[in-house]
Amino acid sequence: MPQIYFLCTGNSCRSQMAEGLARQVLGPEWRVASAGLETHGLNPRAVQVMAEIGIDISQQTSKVIDPNYLAHCDLVVTLCGDARDRCPVTPPTVHKQHWPLPDPAQATGSAAQQLAVFRAVRDQIRQRVSQLAKIDQ
Repeated sequence: MPQIYFLCTGNSCRSQMAEGLARQVLGPEWRVASAGLETHGLNPRAVQVMAEIGIDISQQTSKVIDPNYLAHCDLVVTLCGDARDRCPVTPPTVHKQHWPLPDPAQATGSAAQQLAVFRAVRDQIRQRVSQLAKIDQ
């Protein structure tokens, strides 16, 4: 069973949304997890914009990288430069991809403007996860 890990700095937004989307798109044929270099808690706006597309990530938790899970991955996807640069060393069998997406938690402006940034990042992640599913077929 293929195993994928989505990594970012705090495991609060991007990697959490990627985990939820991958679970839905890739299905039970994949082991899917997310983690961070640190734990910043699950961002409520990430939960909100995922619920808008019918994916409940409210029970996911912010976790730090598990070296054992990481070492057994087929694919590791970093969603920020910090995670890419500071990710622990992996065996040569682990394929890596970097998706340089903006951190929606850094969005400024009104609540509506901030949610728009979360939605844009969510939609970029959805497109990339869908591409992974096509490659896997």
